[in-house]
Formats: sequence, structure tokens, C-alpha cells
Amino acid sequence: MLSLYTFLLGLGFAFAAPFFLWRGRGTNRYTANFKERFGALPVYLNVDSEPSIWIHAVSVGEVLASRILVEPLRRRFPKHRIFLSTSTVAGNAVARQRVHGIDGLFYAPFDFPSPVRKVLDTLRPDLLVIVETELWPNLIHEAYARGTKIALVNGRISPRSFPRYRKVRALLRGTLSKVDAFLMQAEPHAERIRLLNAPADRVKVTGNLKFDALETGRPKERLARIILSEPARPIVVAGSTVPGEEEIVLKALQTAREKVPNLGLVLAPRHPDRFSEVTALVEASGFKAARRTDLEPGQWKAGDVLVLDTLGELASVYSLATVAFVGGSLVPQGGHNVLEVSANGVPVLTGPNIQNFQEIANEFHREGALVYVRDATELSREIVSFVTDKARRDEVGGRGRALIEPNRGAMGRTVDALSALIS
Repeated sequence: MLSLYTFLLGLGFAFAAPFFLWRGRGTNRYTANFKERFGALPVYLNVDSEPSIWIHAVSVGEVLASRILVEPLRRRFPKHRIFLSTSTVAGNAVARQRVHGIDGLFYAPFDFPSPVRKVLDTLRPDLLVIVETELWPNLIHEAYARGTKIALVNGRISPRSFPRYRKVRALLRGTLSKVDAFLMQAEPHAERIRLLNAPADRVKVTGNLKFDALETGRPKERLARIILSEPARPIVVAGSTVPGEEEIVLKALQTAREKVPNLGLVLAPRHPDRFSEVTALVEASGFKAARRTDLEPGQWKAGDVLVLDTLGELASVYSLATVAFVGGSLVPQGGHNVLEVSANGVPVLTGPNIQNFQEIANEFHREGALVYVRDATELSREIVSFVTDKARRDEVGGRGRALIEPNRGAMGRTVDALSALIS
């Protein structure tokens, strides 16, 4: 079964490679890190061949969740080096900015036996920590064959992805049997991975690391001065938007400005390679776009839509919002993390397609800390309501913030469970 998987992966790679090479032409976006992805890590990462802990976090969300594990793991295992890998360029960039205390950062290898073995030869990990649901069969098999302990942390299997996993359950059976611990976010995720044939005695609910990883507070002074260039201007932050959503948000803004003329919009696309595309889309929709990287303090003019074309700043910008919309949810993308908004006491709006965070969204909605919107009309209506009704704004924002603290503690439980594997 593993051989069939490797063959099919190679076939897919052969067909996909020309597309990505063409897409990244002139930018080296997909070729600059090819050596690392084929296992050729810089020798300085572990020149003395010391034992290590390898944390793999695919992209931005996983990086931000897992970074809080680095320091406690270092305290528990001072003789181990700690390495972090990512799969995406955005995840790698955020890791460079926001993750401290690691001994090396690199791009994860393609899931072929040879690149995986090369990385394992370099890192010599005693523990492989896979964040959320990166179930790469060759990576897990090769690590297991070397006696490396393997743990899935902050694990989740969303209702949206579960049917797809069930279709390859036969392949997953062998892969999951080699994982030593499944540390899941909540019981529904634990039950789904059991149904996928994970050994039940290795499945444990430890909570969601994203609650513990939340940061609150004002952004750096210069960024705050850009966003707050007009102190009386109410601000809507539309974060992590994806294709098909910006048009809806801009239509909602146009309607909302009929009642709140000075309403400001910060539009933050989810993927960095869309910054220019979204800027052009704003202009084509009849608004003037201002890119954050082009602005000095005091230059964000009334009426302009500010495009947040940076990485790692969205969480702090949420703290300056009057109300926030979290994207990936008005189109069938599964939604994104609403916790960064609520942690700052800001009311949060989201679309109905939030399967990736369904348990959190359900709890927050049930407690009156989150409002669902289905289209531009409802989004505009709720924006105007929150901007003009301070009492409602404070109530909903306060309820969200109050739900954060009781859900913390996943970090300690996760580190304890990981420590038991290699102590």
C-alpha cells in the first residue's frame, strides 16, 4: 500500500511540477527551496549529530499554535536540539518572525522515501511532533523505522475533511498504527480519528493550543499610527479573506458607508501571493486602495481601503478594530481562527462555512460571542449595528474574551504527554 501511495504521489508530482514552475516563473517562489524539499538541509543545522526534537507545522496557523511548545520542551530536554519545518512560504516567513528559541528552520521534505531519509539522517530526532493533521505516510514510516517517537499534537479532523480521510482509511490504518500519541483538540476530533483506525489507547484530548498561543495588546507604534491615522474613524478588519470573498466584503462596505460614511476597511488576504490581485480588485470595485507597505503614519486617507500586505501583523491589527470579519467562511473554504479577534474583546463576524473551527464557533455562537452572516447584506447590517451600538459591541466582545481563559491549558497537557514519550 505504501509503494502504491509513493507511485501515485510521484505521478502527481510529475504532472504538477510544470504548472508550479510556470506559476513561479521570474520569482523563484517554488524553486528557491527545492534543495531543502528534496532533503538537502544545510549541514550546520545539526553539524554534531546531536539528538533532536523535530516539530512540523505546515503553515501560518500551525506555526503560531506550535511555537509555544518550544520553550517548555527546551526546559524539559536541554540536551536536545529543537528544529521546526514548514511546508508553505508564508509559514516559513512567519516562523522567522515569530518563533524564538529553535535551533533551525527549514522546509519539510517532499514525502518521498529518499528526501525524508536525508532529513532524518541530519536531524536524528528522538521525537517527531506533527501539528494538527499532516499525516504523511512516508515521513511517518521512515521515522518509525528508526525508532523515532511520533506524536500528532493539536490534532483535528474536521467534519468537512473526515469523508475524504475515510476514503483512504485502508492506507491510513498502517500509517496511524505507527504514531505513538494522538493529542486531539476536542472529543469530536478524537472520535473521528478513532473511526479512522487510530489505536484508541493512544488517543487523548489535550485541548486546543491556539487558546494558549493567543497574543493580545496593541501593535507596534508605527503600525498603530498608520491604522489610527483618523482617531474618530471606525474600523472594520476583514482578515484571512480568500478568492470570492473580497467582492462580498467590498459590496458590504459600500452599503455600510451609506449610514457610516467615514467607515474604514482593512482588508487582509489570507495568501501573500494575492496581495497585488486584491489591490487591483479593490480599485476595480470603485474604491481607492492603499497598501500598508506604501503608507507612513497619517497617510491612510478617508475612503481608501487599506490592504494589509504583510505577514504576522493581522493579529495585532485586530486589536484596533471596531468589528472584525474572519474570512474563508463566506465561501466553502472551512473558515479560519476567530480566537485572535475575541482575545482582544472585539466582536467577531464569520460566514457559515467554518467547519475547520466548528466546535469553537458553535460554543462562541451559543454564548453570544460570535455572529454568523451569510452574504453582503447581512455583513453590512451587522457592521453598521456594531459600529453604531457601543453597548452591543462591548457586550459581544466581552463575552468572547471571557470564553478564552477557561479553555487554556492545552500547552501544559501537551508537553506532559510529549515528555512521557522520550523521558
